[in-house]
Amino acid sequence: MRIEPLVLENRWVRLEPFTPELKEAVRAALNVDEAAWAIMASTAWGEHFDPWWDGAVERLEAGRDTPYAVRRLEDGRIVGTSSLLDLFPRHRRVELGSTFYHPEARGGVVNPASKRLLLQHAFDSGVVRVEIITDAVNARSQAAIAKLGAVREGVLRRHKITHTGRIRDTVMFSVTDQDWPVVRARLDERLATFGQSTARQSVGSRPSAVQRAMTPSPRSS
Repeated sequence: MRIEPLVLENRWVRLEPFTPELKEAVRAALNVDEAAWAIMASTAWGEHFDPWWDGAVERLEAGRDTPYAVRRLEDGRIVGTSSLLDLFPRHRRVELGSTFYHPEARGGVVNPASKRLLLQHAFDSGVVRVEIITDAVNARSQAAIAKLGAVREGVLRRHKITHTGRIRDTVMFSVTDQDWPVVRARLDERLATFGQSTARQSVGSRPSAVQRAMTPSPRSS
């Protein structure tokens, strides 16, 4: 199996797979809030952006990750990133992560609208388990993941070494294909409070020639 790097769009956001044309807009969205980057596993802050971007594109081309720029449709601005990561075709498992939003895009519709699209795309692609992980010290992130309806499974102790050298504990959440109908309904109810249901959701809309060229070749399981 594979997860195609398609454009994903609903009423509020359009998720666009990384292309060279998006690089500077993504840089502008991420080069803020150094304190928030300090507790993340990796960083795209300042001088770290170019190697971060190059690594994301390399993994996209290899078919391992699908990194997205998040465009807020209200004003057409790129306000952050989120990705489907570390695809394991044999086990039909993927991680939803590498999420960072500009401070002015936090706490509103952008995150749930983006997660709605990414989860739908993952399960439509044949995934049976989506993992969402976060740092044990990041209470805000844990609350946001729980609000999506993901199940908190436990803590992976001393799981990662962050870019600052800190050894972190990781909190593991997941959404399975069996969970998805209930989680989807919960997300749709939440999104409806922002003014319109997700009935107009479009998955895989308007892929560009560049995006088609970047579609990875099939991988064996």
